[in-house]
Amino acid sequence: MSFLSRPDATSHGRFNLEQQRKRAKELLKAARTDEPAALARILQYIPPREAPLQLADTQFVVARECGFPSWPKLKAHIEALDFSRRRLAERGDRDMATLHIRCGTDIEHSLRTAGFGGDFLEFSDPFCIGPLRDLPPEDLMTLRARYLAEISGMTERDALARLRKSYAALDELERYERLVLWFEHDSYDQLILAYLLHRLNAKPPKARVELVAVESVPGVERFIGIGQLAPDLLAWLWQQRRPVEAPLLALGAQAWQALTANGPEPLKALVASGTPALPMMGHALARHLQELPAADTGLGLTARLTLEIVRDHGPLPVGKTFSYLMREYEPLPYLGDLMFWWLLQPLIAEPEPLLTVSESQREWPHRQLALTERGRALLHICESR
Repeated sequence: MSFLSRPDATSHGRFNLEQQRKRAKELLKAARTDEPAALARILQYIPPREAPLQLADTQFVVARECGFPSWPKLKAHIEALDFSRRRLAERGDRDMATLHIRCGTDIEHSLRTAGFGGDFLEFSDPFCIGPLRDLPPEDLMTLRARYLAEISGMTERDALARLRKSYAALDELERYERLVLWFEHDSYDQLILAYLLHRLNAKPPKARVELVAVESVPGVERFIGIGQLAPDLLAWLWQQRRPVEAPLLALGAQAWQALTANGPEPLKALVASGTPALPMMGHALARHLQELPAADTGLGLTARLTLEIVRDHGPLPVGKTFSYLMREYEPLPYLGDLMFWWLLQPLIAEPEPLLTVSESQREWPHRQLALTERGRALLHICESR
């Protein structure tokens, strides 16, 4: 990217101060020679005026393009990132025997790159889909493995072995002095976090428990998950971790009880409370409730949004449908691409499919989706409410 060009929507969260200064100077130079593209960028944030442009003006424009309200705010954030990186290099997580727990492997390499040295545990049972019951771990694993085998093509034995590895690790925490939970704001993360807090509440570890809870990141236009961030951002998030205390442990236990109840009423009541110990959990649980089938159409929110996408942009491949869902339609993105494919199956199932899917491509992301008349009729019902 040239220093004069407008930046793409930032996704990784890392900024270089000298680069941004140079971009502001280049923009000022181009504007003073009446370059149309430069003037158009400036007019988006600064109305026409008689006074000549100054460097402070183009710095303001650059800051706004990066997602900050002012140049001082952008500068302060970059300095905070640099400070966090230096602080991590000096000390990191080496002061205690540390286990980092995450609902996937997406940040494992980035933690190492950033300079963290603790152990890493992936706990990624996708509680946002499939049956949930308040059962002992072994029975819960059996229930979940049976479901995951049905939708994924894995054998039940393989699914159970994969789950057992992470569940068993929760019973082997004695050697750690600190547990750090890394979770963002969506229902995939928050339902897993609820279960972990429930387990830690039932059997408190000797280790200190801390939480990195991420809802947004300055300068990231559409934050979806910690895994999209540059390694330096993990050092910055590390400085913001908080101790997991009794109210948060109790919230996790309450959330797990509500998620495993026979009906949605306990979950609705918990959402209505605002979950003050961790408000983002309440937001995620509210989104989870939106997956319940509507009484008139049988559609949850993901199904309805998928039909809308195919109607608005299709026919189009499954992979592009998922991309639209994540980038533009889903209010709180939480699905992985494979999970999305699993959730498509009821929509394409005979004898009355809502979507048709081509079989001309072996790889499912390239298979073409099209809306059926029944799918169109259900969308009309949704939109006429």
